[in-house]
Amino acid sequence: MTATDVYFIDDELDLRLANEQTLELAGFSVALFEKAEDALPLLDAQVNGVVVSDIRLPGMNGLDLLRALQQVDAGLPVILITGHGDISMAVDAMQKGAYDFIEKPFSPERLVDTVRRGLDKRRLTLENRDLKIELNDQAALGPRLIGKTAAMKSLRRSINQLADTAADILLIGETGTGKELVARSLHEQSSRRERNFVAINCGAIPENLIESELFGHEKGAFTGAENLRVGKFEYADGGTVFLDEIESMPLPAQVRLLRVLQERRLERLGSNEGIDLDIRIIAASKVDLKAAAARGEFREDLFYRLNVVTLELPPLRERREDIPLLFQHFLLVAAARYGKEAPAMPADFSRNLMSSNWPGNVRELRNAAERFVLLRDAPSLQPDEQGDGSPYVPMTLPEHVEAFERALVEQALSESGGVIKQTMELLGLPRKTLYDKMQKYGLDKRRYK
Repeated sequence: MTATDVYFIDDELDLRLANEQTLELAGFSVALFEKAEDALPLLDAQVNGVVVSDIRLPGMNGLDLLRALQQVDAGLPVILITGHGDISMAVDAMQKGAYDFIEKPFSPERLVDTVRRGLDKRRLTLENRDLKIELNDQAALGPRLIGKTAAMKSLRRSINQLADTAADILLIGETGTGKELVARSLHEQSSRRERNFVAINCGAIPENLIESELFGHEKGAFTGAENLRVGKFEYADGGTVFLDEIESMPLPAQVRLLRVLQERRLERLGSNEGIDLDIRIIAASKVDLKAAAARGEFREDLFYRLNVVTLELPPLRERREDIPLLFQHFLLVAAARYGKEAPAMPADFSRNLMSSNWPGNVRELRNAAERFVLLRDAPSLQPDEQGDGSPYVPMTLPEHVEAFERALVEQALSESGGVIKQTMELLGLPRKTLYDKMQKYGLDKRRYK
């Protein structure tokens, strides 16, 4: 799958096809749309392309589209196609954020030149964003999201964009992938950082106590309630509540949680007085909540309320190239914590680390690094470490070769910023061979720009 350079929107079929040919001959990949409404869902802050749209369209017109995209990403270049009578409208649109406009009739050279300049501007914008995120990440205190793979770059970019918004967020990831670290990063990069971050493991609180823990209770609300108790939500007022393993929350508590999410207001158990809340909710799950809702194990209305913004955390086996870097980081942290010297890693150590599946993900890798510091015990997977009771099966030679080849292709794509020609030169591969390998390993050049 190749990246889309130009999203071209016009309700005239002949004009769409003619301009598609012009742009493709100039080396651009093009997606055509008859209506702005069809293109809008595909345009987000990650798009490494430009939008070319006629101003006069049925339904949502070009100016409506511009306004909508300004809310999505003000840095996304929008080029408007105008008729002679629309010039003043187009000039006004540029003052409101449009990148440029092209007056009909226009030459192919004019279109290609404007698109090329827009793409250059877009790529520079995204590079600057990535640089700022990396600088902020390096300057941040405490634990950091470490990794240079495309998946981690995308995750850090999303955190940077979402951190200082009011949006509630759902984190999906296997055990040990760092969901609480992501939640803390969202909190610490927001304007709520000076207030409380309250982490709650919904699976660790007894069912008969969870509502009291979350929402608090009045004195005498039930047997044993000898004093007033401020719940976790009230304690987090002005800050962030992190609900880990939310799939474990009992259904009655889910009902009350849904109401709090909708109204930002709660009542302590045993009270009729409402308490207004200013909180942000970050929920995390290691299971598919939509599937759990279909089975009746999770409230469907709560799932849809939480599912406004979802971030997926990749397991280590899907970002193997980050494993040596992570392990080295955990070695240094453990050595400082225990007052010991960080041991040198043996030959072929990184390759062995990358060949393991690490079913416990980052948590398991961190524990292995700590054991290595304390006991000089190099990590190795033993039977039953797969997590399902089955013995660990080492990678075969072909699997090693494929893992190494994929790592090389990903590294070249990352170094070239997803530019296919440069990637071909770095790897010494013809275009078709490179595309075949990218398809084989599910690699998309857009992830590396």
